[in-house]
Amino acid sequence: MPEKQEDLTDGLELLLAVMPPLIRSGIESGEGYERLIEVVLDLGRLPEARFANRMEEISRDNVSREDINYVVARVGKFGSDNRAGIERTLHRISAIRNRGGEIIGLTCRVGRAVFGTVDIIREEIEAGESLLLLGRPGVGKTTLLREAARVLADDLNKRVIIVDTSNEIGGDGDIPHPGIGRARRMQVPSPDKQHAVMIEAVENHMPEVIVIDEIGTEAEALAARTIAERGVQLIATAHGNSLENLIQNPTLADLLGGIQAVTLSDEEARRRATQKTVLERKAPPTFNVLIEIQEKDKLAVHRDVTEVVDSILRGIPVDPELRVRSEDGHFRVVHDEAMPEAMAGFTEGAEEGEPLRGEAPRPRGSLPSFASPSATASVLKRSKRKSSTVRIFPYGVSRVRLERAIQKFRVPAVITNDIDRADLLLALKSQEKHQSTRLKEVQRRGVPFYVLKSNTINQMENFLRSLFDIEELPERDDAALREAQATINQVEQHGHPVELTPQNSFVRRLQHELIEHSGLNSQSRGREPYRRVVVYPRL
Repeated sequence: MPEKQEDLTDGLELLLAVMPPLIRSGIESGEGYERLIEVVLDLGRLPEARFANRMEEISRDNVSREDINYVVARVGKFGSDNRAGIERTLHRISAIRNRGGEIIGLTCRVGRAVFGTVDIIREEIEAGESLLLLGRPGVGKTTLLREAARVLADDLNKRVIIVDTSNEIGGDGDIPHPGIGRARRMQVPSPDKQHAVMIEAVENHMPEVIVIDEIGTEAEALAARTIAERGVQLIATAHGNSLENLIQNPTLADLLGGIQAVTLSDEEARRRATQKTVLERKAPPTFNVLIEIQEKDKLAVHRDVTEVVDSILRGIPVDPELRVRSEDGHFRVVHDEAMPEAMAGFTEGAEEGEPLRGEAPRPRGSLPSFASPSATASVLKRSKRKSSTVRIFPYGVSRVRLERAIQKFRVPAVITNDIDRADLLLALKSQEKHQSTRLKEVQRRGVPFYVLKSNTINQMENFLRSLFDIEELPERDDAALREAQATINQVEQHGHPVELTPQNSFVRRLQHELIEHSGLNSQSRGREPYRRVVVYPRL
């Protein structure tokens, strides 16, 4: 059962207590003020209360200098980052100053600690993975960071140090907010000192985990790498909404290993089907896992940052694991069926084996919509000689549906994202018509080329039936396997050979595997369509 989400006392009344009386009464008289996100006070303008999906004007009177001074006098000292707080709360008061340094505007943000939010990434946290959280402002990065620190310190009994630059994680004042549990907190005197405090935390306090909010400079990125190289688990947030944003950020790209331009030889450029100058990763990434917080209850998990970054740099779209939390508190892993075809045509985790070469490319317009029978037989014949598995490179074809079809038929096939290891390429008719540079290069190399009319599960099943000579629907396989099992028992009991009823080649292979697993012997006899398996007793 997931831990129930509930707000830890956020001290909303303490934030309201620093507001001028008229503004406070305007907030409290409004509807649903307990769901308040922030109060905005700008000199000479009407005060505003902002909620998740609306904004309300609190008073009919413009904000005066006395109103702003009233708030400033009742909160903590403003640092060089123009932020202050209220002691032992998570509320944040940010100032806007004029050219003379006087405060002329305030953003008073409500801070809340929420229990039960971290279960959606708890597996990665407990595994000791270094995590980097990305997301737009207000999406919940700091809340998730705070809850992760509490779980690591209280539930997993780890030594956790929070490097708290603006006191957003542990709250204002010398005594941390109870939302961080037993985790310790190191305050940062000014934002430009954050990287130094990060290193100090490692050198002086022997943490097992360091938690950091908003890595934003090259010095902080370098300090994060130093921490990771010392074997300390690092959980942090960074500026940027997505992994692609981070790759394009020259300051923070080092968190992903750094990006450099490399000039390839002519032969290597032809092999990769790319230009001579390409982008590559310079070093191992600082973080093992990257999490994009897309919405409050929806995030995308990139489990292997090394592989993901390399794929993006090679122009191969990535397919992260999407996790969505439902209203009952449970989360589930979902697949985005609506993702673009170009994103759906790639996958990971192909089996190792020697790549097959030498097949003639398919002449355009000369084959049926899903396969070439002669090419199919040739590919399977070569596959049986050199590898037990056919490696399929999908181009514009839904990986999720293709994987589902492969599992349904239980055929010896895997999807690969490496065209150089592929036994065949599977593309959509619309992709073939465009004849991209990549497809032309594939044809030039002689990789067998198959075309589907549409990106449907039915087309993919028809393709697999043709490729593996599947004549019967898989629902009928069970009866043939039950017959084989009954025959195995009969042969073991009486010791005489027994013939099974005729089956197609796919079902016969399953029967041979079942018989071999039982310790008996088998052999196929006859010609199609009457070819059948004979079960023999042990020798």
